Amino acid sequence: MDEETIFFDTYAFFEILEANPEYKRFESAKAVTTIFNLAELNFALKRDKKRAADETTLKYAELLTEVTAEDVINAMTLRMEKRALSIPDAIGYTVAKRLGIKFLTGDKEFKGMESVEFVK
Repeated sequence: MDEETIFFDTYAFFEILEANPEYKRFESAKAVTTIFNLAELNFALKRDKKRAADETTLKYAELLTEVTAEDVINAMTLRMEKRALSIPDAIGYTVAKRLGIKFLTGDKEFKGMESVEFVK
């Protein structure tokens, strides 16, 4: 993988944490995410009790990028159109588009969408 920046959806974090070989090439990628994705990650880790949720969240905190009010507005418009998207997913995708970077995920709702790096 080259040095281009990519947006990590919560799905991507889980695949990397679970050592999915398809995500190996993204482990050292220059990445960004939002506070909403970290919240979703932290909650799911605590719910599943699979690993140290708080430590994992703090590890990825360095990847945080700003979410603007305009991002929220555009994301909620997108969510109205694609109701299957979660709020963190809609915001993350919107932020990635604003930044002009790919959105890394394996969530089926994003398959075939513009600027998505879809990896299962």
